[in-house]
Amino acid sequence: MTGERRSAAWFGATGRAGMIYRSWMRNQGFGPDVFDGRPVIGIATSASELAPCNAHLHRVAEAVKRGVWQAGGFPLEFPTMATGETLMRPTAMLYRNLMAMEVEELIRANPLDGVVLLSGCDKTTPAMLMAAASVDLPAVMVTGGPMLNGKYRGTDVGSGTHVWKFEEELKAGRMSQEECFFAEGCMARSNGHCMTMGTASTMACMAEALGMQLPGSATWPAVDARRFEIAQSAGQRIVAMVEEDLRPSKILTREAFENAIRVNAAIGGSTNALVHLLAIAGRAEVPLKLEDFDALARAVPTLVNLMPSGKFLMEDFCYAGGLPVVLKELLDHDLLHAGSITVTGKSVADNVAGAENYGPEVITSVAEPFQAPGTGTAVLHGNLAPNGAVIKQSAASPHLLTHTGPALAFDTVEDYHAVADDPDLDVTPDTILVIRGAGPKGYPGMPEVSNVALPAKLLKAGITDMVRICDGRMSGTGYGTVVLHVAPESAVGGPLALVRSGDRITLDVPNRSLTLHVDDEELAARRAAWQPPESTITSGYAWLYTQHVGQADTGADFDFLRGRRGHTVPRDSH
Repeated sequence: MTGERRSAAWFGATGRAGMIYRSWMRNQGFGPDVFDGRPVIGIATSASELAPCNAHLHRVAEAVKRGVWQAGGFPLEFPTMATGETLMRPTAMLYRNLMAMEVEELIRANPLDGVVLLSGCDKTTPAMLMAAASVDLPAVMVTGGPMLNGKYRGTDVGSGTHVWKFEEELKAGRMSQEECFFAEGCMARSNGHCMTMGTASTMACMAEALGMQLPGSATWPAVDARRFEIAQSAGQRIVAMVEEDLRPSKILTREAFENAIRVNAAIGGSTNALVHLLAIAGRAEVPLKLEDFDALARAVPTLVNLMPSGKFLMEDFCYAGGLPVVLKELLDHDLLHAGSITVTGKSVADNVAGAENYGPEVITSVAEPFQAPGTGTAVLHGNLAPNGAVIKQSAASPHLLTHTGPALAFDTVEDYHAVADDPDLDVTPDTILVIRGAGPKGYPGMPEVSNVALPAKLLKAGITDMVRICDGRMSGTGYGTVVLHVAPESAVGGPLALVRSGDRITLDVPNRSLTLHVDDEELAARRAAWQPPESTITSGYAWLYTQHVGQADTGADFDFLRGRRGHTVPRDSH
């Protein structure tokens, strides 16, 4: 480390300028020796009982503190907001950018030389990575880990994924409400985030694939002692990173994002990763486009056999060897940039050189993959999605990946739910459900509503999937032939706003197209008559969000938050 530590501007100052900071810190019982110039490490924790996935992070923070003290640093824990998808309404995605802004400003405003980021639920991980990229101080992430496998009547059940399955069983009359009450307790039986390859697990893996999390730490269950061991190691490592001046800008390179995109394909990761990686790249000033995800993922097979695309759960993935096994397998086939630097100070290749696969049924090989190359998330274009849309092929029905059918269009997801159980609903298995009004600006917040349950009429007839198209998102734990993130969204006049029931639509995933079969003259007439939906939001954070949020194809970040702002505090009032 060259030059004076950043924290010295607070704790190393003489006279009143230093006394005012040190004296107030000493009311917590810190002795004068902690102000001797050692690295001050912030521990940003999103622990909250309102975010069940993150509720245990106070214990993880204690493990990080041990590591920081052992390495000669001065750890200071501070709370951040927690954006838990499990409870927040209308959607946690509405608050991801707010959390990113809060964490960034807390880091910048305080006497920190480095930071450990404690996250868990879906949006907390990307929000903290966005903040770290913008402020660019040495940072390492520690995710809270997945729950233990759910167990119901002798079988493994996955959080999220089985919510949708049980809902379908309930609607079809094959499961009672009492059975659902019992099953929900079997599904979530320990601390931690979803143990399926949902968005929380995906983003933990993305943090590790980007190089921002210690090797192997994405998959240890939340209640496993090794989760706390690796948190302690992260506390030790961040002190060394301060000494080395190893900042996110040196880790979050274009090559790191390319690695993450390919890893997301290999693990059968959530479609939400695309929105979050685009937002993180925007903060890191790395050029990244939606089309890159398709181009980079086409050569990558799905290696990890996990729900919702497969059979197993995160606990099984962990014991099979975790993400390092996937990274090594991809490296052995020249599918990753081997030299990308990580928080260890070493390359990706160095980190995973000794990885061994203890569960080949869970983590398959490139030679004999779980699913063939090109079956990951696909990016679609066409007159219905000029700026792109996405579909998770590994979770879709193969026979529907090329499909033409009549649209049944709804302006809001609530409009659909109001009639979904109607036995006389004019719908067949060939129908394409179109749900609009669920984009970043229109909802607002781009909720996880796209994988709506099928109409009860079809479920009772034994139909298990149909094509659905929406400008919103779906949970990473969800499944089905669902086209998501349609951009531009309907609320800003995207073509989705012009679809009428009865219009024919073609989904052609092999050719990456999404086509509305209405001629240009008719579309022009519909556009001339279209009026944007009237918003009732006139103040507060939601108003700020609707005024400044970008579209899904650019990461749905605020326009004024893209890029780095650094860690310099412009003025000192003392």
